[in-house]
Amino acid sequence: MAGARLRRALAALAALLAAPGLLALEYPPTADNYTVCQGDNATLSCAIDAEVTRVAWLNGSHILYAGGDKWSLDPRVRLLAHSDAEFAVAIAAVGPHDEGLYTCSFQTPARPHTAHVFLIVHVPARITNISAAVTVDEGSDVTLLCLAAGRPPPAVTWRQPWAGPPREGEVLEVAAIRRGQAGRYQCQAANGVAQPDTRWVPVTVNYPPSITEAQGARPAPGQRGLLRCGALAEPPPAFEWFKDERPLLGGREGLQIRTERTRSLLLVANVTRRHYGNYTCRASNGLGSAAAALRLLHPGSLDSAAPLGPAPTFGLAAAFIIVTLTTTP
Repeated sequence: MAGARLRRALAALAALLAAPGLLALEYPPTADNYTVCQGDNATLSCAIDAEVTRVAWLNGSHILYAGGDKWSLDPRVRLLAHSDAEFAVAIAAVGPHDEGLYTCSFQTPARPHTAHVFLIVHVPARITNISAAVTVDEGSDVTLLCLAAGRPPPAVTWRQPWAGPPREGEVLEVAAIRRGQAGRYQCQAANGVAQPDTRWVPVTVNYPPSITEAQGARPAPGQRGLLRCGALAEPPPAFEWFKDERPLLGGREGLQIRTERTRSLLLVANVTRRHYGNYTCRASNGLGSAAAALRLLHPGSLDSAAPLGPAPTFGLAAAFIIVTLTTTP
């Protein structure tokens, strides 16, 4: 049974291909373009009439269907319609390899005919390679790369963390980067086929500490005293406290030290006379250090704005702030 079917199909194919001019499949200037997106189904339809005696769909020189007989080995190809009015095939889940010229060839008693369509497969934009997370010191040059593929070729756009116009192109260069330019850099690839593909590159800018807060106190004996010190840095700073150049440790002499990412508090739970005096807060990381001098004063002491003596020396370049004390009610 299968052998007889094969013989009939071969005979029909031979007759079809024997028609003069039927294999003239050169790309004609009148071919219609048919555009589909990758993954969609493509339908190839040929309008015929009752006079057509033989008909076939071809991809280049490869026959997909000859009449009702399937010649393509691709399981995605199937026959949709084979009637006196229409001959149509479908290709499921098309990909870029399906792009090309397709021909409907049919024979009438008078002469052979061909109709052509060029299948164009659009592929959504996809980012194929992008820079990894970047960590640099302030003042360094930064180069970010974002490569993308798609059909048609996608446009690549960079957006920076701060307000500013988008930058076109696969390569983004930032000269002498500053701390305010740190953040997530967005790369977007778009070609209008589907939603743009978007990725981010985290950029960390390291810089030495700078003091942002320094607040002394004027508690009475027996009250609580609180000194505040804040600093910005990347990596986050380590805080140290000193009294008259002597390092202080939390949990000793009635002192508590509470440190967060950018702030350190020195708490004296029960102030005595030995707690009054000059204190120094130092913030440091691998790039440098900064320090602030603070006072814990008795309410009856002289002008709290009087200048302090020389700031302590710690062996690293340090910036010092002399704090003008404000009275705590």
